[in-house]
Amino acid sequence: MSITSINPATGEKLKEFSAFDENEIEKCLKRAARAFEHHRREPFAKRAQLLMAAGSLLEQEKEEFARTITLEMGKLLRGAMDEIMKCARVCRFYAENAERFLEDEPAQTNAARSYVRYEPLGPVLAIMPWNFPFWQVFRFAAPALMAGNVGLLKHAANVPQCALAIEEIFCRAGFDDGVFQTLLIEAGQAEKVIVDQRVKAVTLTGSERAGSAVASTAAREIKKSVLELGGSDAFIVMPSADFESAMSTAVLARTINSGQSCIAAKRFLIADKIYDQFLQQFVERMRGLKIGDPLDETTEIGPLATEQILLGVHEQVQKSIAAGAKLLTGGNRIHGRGYFYEPTVLVDVPNDSPAYREEVFGPVASIFRVRNADDAVEIANGTSFGLGASAWTNDRAEQELFASELEAGMVFINAMVASDPRLPFGGVKRSGFGRELGAAGIREFMNTKTVWIS
Repeated sequence: MSITSINPATGEKLKEFSAFDENEIEKCLKRAARAFEHHRREPFAKRAQLLMAAGSLLEQEKEEFARTITLEMGKLLRGAMDEIMKCARVCRFYAENAERFLEDEPAQTNAARSYVRYEPLGPVLAIMPWNFPFWQVFRFAAPALMAGNVGLLKHAANVPQCALAIEEIFCRAGFDDGVFQTLLIEAGQAEKVIVDQRVKAVTLTGSERAGSAVASTAAREIKKSVLELGGSDAFIVMPSADFESAMSTAVLARTINSGQSCIAAKRFLIADKIYDQFLQQFVERMRGLKIGDPLDETTEIGPLATEQILLGVHEQVQKSIAAGAKLLTGGNRIHGRGYFYEPTVLVDVPNDSPAYREEVFGPVASIFRVRNADDAVEIANGTSFGLGASAWTNDRAEQELFASELEAGMVFINAMVASDPRLPFGGVKRSGFGRELGAAGIREFMNTKTVWIS
């Protein structure tokens, strides 16, 4: 079977790769197990030196790596450059902080000495998505490698060139053979890798269905898993908010990466007092966005990553309209070369429609009128997802209400939901479990060992 790279802006086939066979997979697993035995014993200072080197390569060659991202999955070139620089930052963050995060923790007991020690588990399989093809990998790999684990990457089938480029970065940085490897395998081959006794844990960023399947397989083998799944993030605007700041951020939060982000704002809950004004301006700005070539620096929305994704988004929109939602702008594929979809705004969205119940992975916004902050919380929580939420208000009582009552792994007040290496990232409910980033993220794939000395 082949793994094909296609330019979503043109539909042109860029490159084709053969999927690994069982012999190639076995060689990778042997290398990973062998590499772990050495890498786990490397001092933090050596690992930090190597990770800093990887960060430097990212910075030095950011234009080339960014272009690979843009050609392979359609991200705006400036967004791809930002993604590469963020990867460099996460490398530096863990190079500078991993030893502190994982140092022995003394515990006061009646032992002569007792403490908690963090030790790496071994090879970890990362099943990663295409929408942030470098960042999703580096936010796993930087803490994992600094902790002494080794990484196996099963990347999305439409970004094989990104996957191979990441492996090459770690090799060129000086990491030993087998410390980080890309497996060019199809989804159906992943289960055999998960159950292999040499693989100690698995992390996945992706859909609910994929997460459920992977976590079930890992659980049967009594292996740790971390899941970062979908989101239907609420973006709440109250009357006391800075209106222009909220408005400009709302458009960006729905259209970043052409709407293809788990933490993109998808449901906009607007206070009755400012609803009409917000709706009018939001529709105007969505309608005025420039759609086109992602390599053009003036483009504001590029293509969706694949034709399948485009058709899925369109189906969700049409089913929502058929269920009673009102279309204010957009709602159609832009015909011609590439996988472009019009920025779309829906109102009066029924609670049994796809736009209400499902994650829409494209530039489609659903807008709701709310009476007050309590009403906003109720609607925001009325979903099976719980990844992130953004709330805009300068009222201290409302800020505290949103921070405490929104059912999400992350709540941002007067800011767009975003990942930051310094803070844990992850969700609740059907948005997954476990955390990436921060001190919590590096400890996910560690043996938290109790040591008691009498």
